Amino acid sequence: MSAAGSTRPRVRTSSGVVEGRTGPDGTAVFRGIPYAAPPVGPLRFAAPAPPAAWDGVRDAGSFGPTAPKVPYPEPFASLLSDPVVPGDDCLNLNVWTPDPAPGAGLPVMVWIHGGALTRGSSAVPVYDGAAFARDGVVLVSFNHRLGVLGYGLFPDAPANRGLLDQIAALEWVRDNIGAFGGDPARVSVFGESAGAISVGALLAAPRAAGLFARAVLQSGAPEVLTRDRVRTMVRRMASLLTVEATAEAFTATALPALLAAQGAVLRRSNALIGGPAFGLVTDPDSLPDDPLRALTAPDAPGTPAPSANVPLLLGWTAQEHRLWLAPTGAARMLDRLGPLAVSLARLRSGKDRTAVRALRAGLPEAGAAEVVGNLLADRLLRDPLRLLAGAGRAAPSFVYEFGWPSGIPGLGACHALEIGFVFDTLAVPESAWLAGPDAPQALADEMHAAWVAFAVTGDPGWAPWTGNGPPKGFGGPERVQEQVRAAPATPRVLP
Repeated sequence: MSAAGSTRPRVRTSSGVVEGRTGPDGTAVFRGIPYAAPPVGPLRFAAPAPPAAWDGVRDAGSFGPTAPKVPYPEPFASLLSDPVVPGDDCLNLNVWTPDPAPGAGLPVMVWIHGGALTRGSSAVPVYDGAAFARDGVVLVSFNHRLGVLGYGLFPDAPANRGLLDQIAALEWVRDNIGAFGGDPARVSVFGESAGAISVGALLAAPRAAGLFARAVLQSGAPEVLTRDRVRTMVRRMASLLTVEATAEAFTATALPALLAAQGAVLRRSNALIGGPAFGLVTDPDSLPDDPLRALTAPDAPGTPAPSANVPLLLGWTAQEHRLWLAPTGAARMLDRLGPLAVSLARLRSGKDRTAVRALRAGLPEAGAAEVVGNLLADRLLRDPLRLLAGAGRAAPSFVYEFGWPSGIPGLGACHALEIGFVFDTLAVPESAWLAGPDAPQALADEMHAAWVAFAVTGDPGWAPWTGNGPPKGFGGPERVQEQVRAAPATPRVLP
């Protein structure tokens, strides 16, 4: 085995030896390590199977294949990086470590990417884990099955296969991370958007119990969809493909045709305002109860034991909705609808008129789109995260709000903007797609250090949430009214 300081460090895993690379800062990275067998043929819609062992040394110098997916439509494709690496062996992971040697006992963070459970991968440049390794944390990221392959509901296949993939990746971490210098008893899971939804499911999933000690939910809350919402997506695909809505029939369908049908049904859905979608569902084997209910009402009959002893770091951006509404022109349409749009959003969000008046009082210059966006963001993200933080858990919850406005006009402090700050990857060109030029490095230093501290000690550096007072602010004092005035602008999309 190569020495830890080698430019080609080697580590023995349970499946064989992998050879990584050492960066200029002395940290090591191993990419594309399989944690499960390729989900092809009869395994396309099966639970993840163990990876095959290999002889000799497996090169781990580049990212492995990404999960099959359809690309983001414009304008999101110009704002969110989503590389594609072809190949079947997509259930793979990456490890960045400051010390690839057994016995180092370093804290571990496991990143779960976002993308509405239909897009994204661990190969997104903004998710580079070198800064975490630089600061003494072993960073793991992985791919899992997406869309119909991971979350389509079939009568002849297990549900929530993407979640089962995530659990398999965490089991790999438990069994192997010690060889990379990590401590399997000091694992923190963290994710953003759909990644945070996944973290919420893992907190409630009995099969994930004991696989991590801390959890971070960024701009995503525990949730499940009704089985009918997910079945509708599968039925629409089956109709386009003229096959039965079964895993057997979908397995017999060529992957390009399957992805083309998935892209077509995704264009007809809008998970933000309801309707069919791919997502997690309750399932006796993988997710017995709605995770938000299980985590906030632990005495409810039939719920799994919640992870009450897992400290939480959770929060949101001040203007999540800007990413969804501003680039598409939906904000202008909502402003034209005016009071009608606000009334419909109030009904959709479950808020009463008093809450809407309070929101308007706090944002006196806001148009209808800003009010609608805040109402929907409250319903989808902020309200359930506050509920989770204040659920009377045994372990503390630390709540934050990210308020720095993007340098791209109209986006404000939008969804996904905080990720480059958390990873300290503002220098990566893809970070500027969303943040614009000249994002403040000092804010990345502060935010990244808080995440590292939480992984190391369970305390990010501010008081636990008590339900009173504002959350910890990043990027303040927030210039809310300045951002509201900028809302009607059409964002400039960087090349």
